[in-house]
Amino acid sequence: MAKRPKPEEIVAKLRQADVLVSQGQSVADAIRAIGVSEVTYYRWRREFGGLKSDQVRRMKELETENQRLRKAIADLTLDKLILQEAARGNF
Repeated sequence: MAKRPKPEEIVAKLRQADVLVSQGQSVADAIRAIGVSEVTYYRWRREFGGLKSDQVRRMKELETENQRLRKAIADLTLDKLILQEAARGNF
């Protein structure tokens, strides 16, 4: 299995395809030239299309931070529920 490209690499490939199309190549030829399937190209275009590589990097950092915060909230909520049960004398 091939390694997944970094978001910055994906943006660079999308830009490369844009340049090829602007030079008169068909979209299909440009997709072939960047070495991905049509399905992958359109998925990348949907996910990363309008972003610059620094924006993609920031978006991924924020997603990671969001996951970390969601986990922290879940842990704290569980702790609170356990303490409430203990306070009611159910343990």
